[in-house]
Amino acid sequence: MRKKLLYIAVLAVAAGSMVSCNDTFDKEPLDSIIVNAEYWSNPANVQSQLNRFYEQFKGYGNGASTNGTFYFNALSDDQVGSNFKNWLYTNVAATNGNWNDPYTEIRRANYVIEGVGESSLTDAQKAEYLGVARLMRAYEYYLLVRAFGDVPLVDKVLSVNSSELYGPRTDRDEVMNFVLEDLNYAVANIPENSSKVNFNRAMANAIKSEICLYEGTYCKYRTQAENGKAPDAGRASTFLGEVVNACNYIMGKGYSLSANYGDIYNSLDLSGNSEIIFFKNYAASIMMHSLIDYTSSSTQMDGMSRDAFDAYLFTDGKPLATTSLDKSDAGVLDGDNISLEPLLAVRDKRLAAVIDHVLLYNGRPNQRKSDDMAMTASTGYGVAKFDNLSLPTSSRSVGNTNYTDAPLFWLAKTYLEFAEAKAELGSLTQADLNNTINKLQARAGLPNLSITPDADPANNMNVSNLLWEIRRTRRCELMFDGFRYWDLIRWHQLDKLDTTKYPNILLGANVSGDPAAASNSGLTLTGTYINAGKGMSRNFEAKHYFYPVPSGEIRVNPQLVQNPGW
Repeated sequence: MRKKLLYIAVLAVAAGSMVSCNDTFDKEPLDSIIVNAEYWSNPANVQSQLNRFYEQFKGYGNGASTNGTFYFNALSDDQVGSNFKNWLYTNVAATNGNWNDPYTEIRRANYVIEGVGESSLTDAQKAEYLGVARLMRAYEYYLLVRAFGDVPLVDKVLSVNSSELYGPRTDRDEVMNFVLEDLNYAVANIPENSSKVNFNRAMANAIKSEICLYEGTYCKYRTQAENGKAPDAGRASTFLGEVVNACNYIMGKGYSLSANYGDIYNSLDLSGNSEIIFFKNYAASIMMHSLIDYTSSSTQMDGMSRDAFDAYLFTDGKPLATTSLDKSDAGVLDGDNISLEPLLAVRDKRLAAVIDHVLLYNGRPNQRKSDDMAMTASTGYGVAKFDNLSLPTSSRSVGNTNYTDAPLFWLAKTYLEFAEAKAELGSLTQADLNNTINKLQARAGLPNLSITPDADPANNMNVSNLLWEIRRTRRCELMFDGFRYWDLIRWHQLDKLDTTKYPNILLGANVSGDPAAASNSGLTLTGTYINAGKGMSRNFEAKHYFYPVPSGEIRVNPQLVQNPGW
């Protein structure tokens, strides 16, 4: 008797809508293959589905047409776009990949979970595969919740007749409780291994730490008026405690900081780097990206803001307002260049690793190598962090030719998460600081941070001096790494992107050292500073804490209901 086969055909459930068959087949091979218990009992088949999850970590992007999570997020107070960056959404879109794409992967995870559960695999194999699927299901729900708030919670494979297709959104706290359950299963069941490109227990704990830090701080600082839910200290404490647990696991596994900060971001091979937990591997002519091209070609870069430049401490360990060192921010004319060397010499070493040592702007372009194209940056501060000058120019300034590896989870990030979580819990000690933040300080050429730091007059977040300095360290350590926008959301500080209240976030370098700056028609200046905003403004409204639910989803399922203000 022939076995009855399950045909997973044109079904494409995006937890509230149906997408077209063409879209389905483009994205989801599970919809076009025949699967049954025999299929899921073959480890190679399961692994082929799990491998697809690796693609969800964008890193530096995939090819010429896709952006990664580093550098390209100019909607922050760290960068100013060469073209003005308004809020990502200024109106309600009919469709939205930030909604549909995670549900595609959630559907994949649910297929794996159900299929593996019914397979003849060993218990150990099932536990590992289920761990990976549940880890990635948790990660995708995290992306959905931080973007949209309440979202439909789907924990099984749906058919075209499933009533859940047309159900309401689930309370975001309930979804995140579900996420924590998945995370805890994952860290208990994904095996340990030494690979930095395969799913392993350290990587699972790194994901758990990131997600739980977001949830813990978000729940501590959210407000009923702007987020729709009041602060929840108990909930915050639970999730922050989970951060500490996850970080303790990682810090007990023998990872150590790379001696050179820049090696994390511009290496051809991260497999041997002692700081790396998990990375995205690129290889020449096989899998490449375009990040270096965007920061080393004639395309104008999205430069560092004056606000970000001023966030870096001086070598005496003090901020701009209180340092006794030379706090000048004007570059010095050096031949045809405006040099930043004197400024960088008295500041956090990370700043010198992140930006070019000369200003780059219209009228004064520059080359890093003699055969490079002339480069400019919107603010004058060029982004050099990701460039690798050992590569030939043809593999730096052309799209889809770059093959440096991208960090995804690494020890410095773990140190930052551990210190912030314990500070938020009120349990951070000087020993904790010495074992985490102060290792980063030492690498940056800065003195140790004290558990009772002096006040910085620039502290505008209504937090303790200690939390302010930990947040500063996070900002400077992870500059252009794609976290700042979401950090401002979880700290309930998104108003810091309002350019009418904080105009410095659109300003760039002080060009008073350039005698031709005032007559340079290619520059817009505010005083002696480049104004990269060029008269544009971005006003904060509470609705910006959430993306709008795509109108096409609500048209199909009116129970979804739109987010407030949209």
